[in-house]
Amino acid sequence: MKEKKKLKKRLKYFPNSRYYDIQDTLFKYFGLACTLLGVIILSILIIDLVIDGASRINWDFISGDPSTSPEDATVMVGIVGTLWIMLFTALIALPIGISAGIYLEEYGKRSKFASIIEINIANLAGVPSIIYGLLGLEIFVRMLHLGESILAGSLTLALLILPIVIVSTREALKGVPYSLREASYALGATKWQTIWDQVLPAAGGGILTGVILSMSRAVGETAPLIVVGAATFVTASPNGPMDDVYTVLPMQIYNWVGRPEKEFIPTAAGAIIVLLIITFLMNGLAIFMRQHWQRKVKW
Repeated sequence: MKEKKKLKKRLKYFPNSRYYDIQDTLFKYFGLACTLLGVIILSILIIDLVIDGASRINWDFISGDPSTSPEDATVMVGIVGTLWIMLFTALIALPIGISAGIYLEEYGKRSKFASIIEINIANLAGVPSIIYGLLGLEIFVRMLHLGESILAGSLTLALLILPIVIVSTREALKGVPYSLREASYALGATKWQTIWDQVLPAAGGGILTGVILSMSRAVGETAPLIVVGAATFVTASPNGPMDDVYTVLPMQIYNWVGRPEKEFIPTAAGAIIVLLIITFLMNGLAIFMRQHWQRKVKW
């Protein structure tokens, strides 16, 4: 009897559960409405883009020679420049960023200095891209004498996405249960064997998600490349990382959108469609690799 009385007294302090059920239902529909709103707005923008630029999408537009005429303008040099920039950005940023994330999470000691580094890395992810452009101009173009080359642009974009890669790598590693590490140690594996054979495969999906986000940001950046010397119009595709005459698709789009002639609007819309296709292909490949990796790893 005493226990029942105590239970009744405790229940008096708890609000009616129906109130929380209503809250849950309202929030569920509110979240659904916000999601649908975002999808509808994005769909409207893409449909409008396709209507404006679909007429320009053909093989000549993709592979033809550059021209200053809106009817004959092409995106071939921009595609080649974008691929060069993305290739070297990935080769520079991903190994460094993933390695730094592994060190900070698995090897780094917990201290005030480590906390300061973590906070600064997280803050760097939100720094405006134009700041990285100015940094790249001073360090890579002037101090290291790389000139206005593809390599200088790639190094600048690598700095831009490096904090994103590091933070996402650390979060992916944190998501791996520590029991997996303990089991590996119990079987006699070293720390590096545990990280390489157990932790990284288990965290691979999260790391690839960070790679997708970082490369998606890099492929659409214009401001840093303007600062380090990317041109708005070139007549030939770049031939190597030290080529200092190049352009990328975002630069071409920026150039065409700023033109006073209305004839450039379909051309710019067509270039945006091509850039979206390249981005979707890059993301699709990374997502395929992530899912393939996750199917192989069971823990």
